[in-house]
Amino acid sequence: MNTNQFNIGENIARLRHERKIRQEELADFVGVTKASVSKWENGQTMPDITILPQLAAFFDIHIDELVGYEPQLSKEQIQKIYQELAAKFAKDPFREVMEESYGYVKRYYSCYPLLFQIGMLWLNHYMLTENKEAQEKILEAAVGLSLRIENGCKEVALCSDAAAMRAVIYLMQGKANEVVALLEDVYNPLKLMSQMGTVLTQAYVMSGDTDMADSYTQCNMYSHIFMLVANAGQYLLIHAGELPVIEETTSRVWQVETAYGLTKLNPNAIAQFAHQAAVSYAVCGEKEKAVSCVGRYVDCIEELLSTPEILLREDAYFNRMNEWFERLDSGPYAPRSRQLVIESLGQTLEHPAFALLEGDAEFLRLKRKLASLAEK
Repeated sequence: MNTNQFNIGENIARLRHERKIRQEELADFVGVTKASVSKWENGQTMPDITILPQLAAFFDIHIDELVGYEPQLSKEQIQKIYQELAAKFAKDPFREVMEESYGYVKRYYSCYPLLFQIGMLWLNHYMLTENKEAQEKILEAAVGLSLRIENGCKEVALCSDAAAMRAVIYLMQGKANEVVALLEDVYNPLKLMSQMGTVLTQAYVMSGDTDMADSYTQCNMYSHIFMLVANAGQYLLIHAGELPVIEETTSRVWQVETAYGLTKLNPNAIAQFAHQAAVSYAVCGEKEKAVSCVGRYVDCIEELLSTPEILLREDAYFNRMNEWFERLDSGPYAPRSRQLVIESLGQTLEHPAFALLEGDAEFLRLKRKLASLAEK
């Protein structure tokens, strides 16, 4: 998909041939010479902007179709653009891929779902440039896309997602007060709206749509279980150095993980918790427990990389999740390519807290195993 120029000439030639119209007829209608039409179709020149309405009227099409401009993209097109750009970030010069992504923004500035995905793309890859000034500019540009969506889009869910993305960026920028102001009231867990999932399920049942009730409830359980795991990781961070809280929290999460088979279902989410648990135990001087959590972390990474592509997953219990993953503009794909995930593994066991473990034989074995996974 070319973002740098329109295909006016090619479109004129195609439309003329489809309608079996001679160049002379078209030239006479718009008041130019046959040679001018020929040059348009060969790409030597372009029609004057004042002629475009006449050309569109002649072919009975919209000007957007004439020039090859698509103000809106399908979900499938957006998925393809995201995945292609994510793959390019892993192998092509960073600046070139950023310029290409900016090109999509300029061309499809009114396609809000695409703008959101480009913002997420930048958010997941901005750190690939070591230039701190460039990183900040990219984050600010992503904030700009968020505000563009929030101010212009009429789709409530997308606006909410854009606001959430803006909050994440503010957090990365150290703007804690802005995050609190943006989210504190909207995401109050005790607000009635936060409990509307069960109400919607009951409405599906009452209306006789038990299939949708089943699918929606399953998705709701899935998302809340992994929200629990993510919040538990944050809870460990908040209670750093408090061994009783760390032990109780990890014990409960591992029970949930076992009950639902979460490592196979979402190894990335469990890997993040296991890593934080290992750090928390190491901070408390609990060497054996820290190494055990590192082992869980490495097992999660092995599971994560067990497939050629990193995809969101369902299982025998959560067997309807693919229906929901397919609804996402990004599809079932991970936000970063497999190659970039592998490249990011190198420093994960170099956390300062793990200095306590450096002489441990099992910890060294796990480091070697992680390195071998990155080389596959």
